[in-house]
Amino acid sequence: MGNFRTVLLPTQDLAASRALYIELLGVQPSADSDYYVGFDVDGQQIGLVPGNTAVQPNLHVDDLEASMKLVTDAGGSVVDEPREVGGGRRVAVIQDPSGARFGLIHDAS
Repeated sequence: MGNFRTVLLPTQDLAASRALYIELLGVQPSADSDYYVGFDVDGQQIGLVPGNTAVQPNLHVDDLEASMKLVTDAGGSVVDEPREVGGGRRVAVIQDPSGARFGLIHDAS
């Protein structure tokens, strides 16, 4: 299916969080905007998202629709329908039967 390579961390102060993670991770951001700051570290993306309230792991998948169907067939649900976020990347948020939420990410080849 894929693996969890992206973790989104909530922040209420993006500038302060950005500065902390630069020091903590020892790298500069690979993406840096007012709505997202991302760090690439050892094959993982650590993203800071203002306004989010929970940590969200994201599973990278080869087929977004098939993965969503697999989750819903197993009793899970779609929380946020798929959307394009730029660069051919599509994302969706799902919830497993016990209520745990995580994202699905598909990058166009």
